[in-house]
Amino acid sequence: MGKKINSYDLSRNWFNFCFDNPEKISPNHTAIYFFAIEHCNRLGWKEKFGFPTQMAMEAIGIKKYHTYIKYFNELCEWGFFKIVQKSKNQYSSNIITLVSAAPKKGKALDKAIIKHMAKQTESIGQSIGQSKDSILKQETIEQQTNKQEEEEKPKAKKFSPPTQSEVISYFLEKGYTQEAACKAFDYYDVADWTDSRGKKIKNWKQKMIAVWFKEENKAGYRNPNQPPKRVTPDPPPFVSCIKSPEDLIY
Repeated sequence: MGKKINSYDLSRNWFNFCFDNPEKISPNHTAIYFFAIEHCNRLGWKEKFGFPTQMAMEAIGIKKYHTYIKYFNELCEWGFFKIVQKSKNQYSSNIITLVSAAPKKGKALDKAIIKHMAKQTESIGQSIGQSKDSILKQETIEQQTNKQEEEEKPKAKKFSPPTQSEVISYFLEKGYTQEAACKAFDYYDVADWTDSRGKKIKNWKQKMIAVWFKEENKAGYRNPNQPPKRVTPDPPPFVSCIKSPEDLIY
């Protein structure tokens, strides 16, 4: 190239511009510009080189041509790209040069960095004291919140096993037999009110509904597969034919 430049100098010049014009630049500007530097480097730092639009869009992840060309044209306006030959459409290459973007004397990034670091150091000193206070406040708030949540949680009621009469009354109330109620009570009472999987029962009424309230335990239930019981009629009353002693035959 006519002027000896490298990616380091071009990078410093770009970020010098960014510090001076933060309201103008966006990540898309940086992505396009640095891909152009990379592409020029791969071509051996040619003074003029083709910069394919489609390739650049795919490399930096811009999907729409109108979005890409907006940022590309702004880089040209700011002097970072110089168009040697404009592309005819989005599928052809712009011929560009990066020479005009070489750093100018007295425009290094150092001044901007020193200014920025001074502000950064001042703000860090202030923020350290503030952050300690905010951390303590945050911890106190979290502790109070956790304590309040624990207090608001409904306390679990301790299970109290029912009596046999309570189970019978509940079964009869729901239309089930006393025999089934006694079986259910004995089953759980022997097991210290744990179910078949060894888990403690928390709500005995719910367990009765789920396990014992079945059709065969209802009052008046008759198994359709069982034949009805035969009823033997009572014998007729005995009627004596002897009315007097004379009727007896010796």
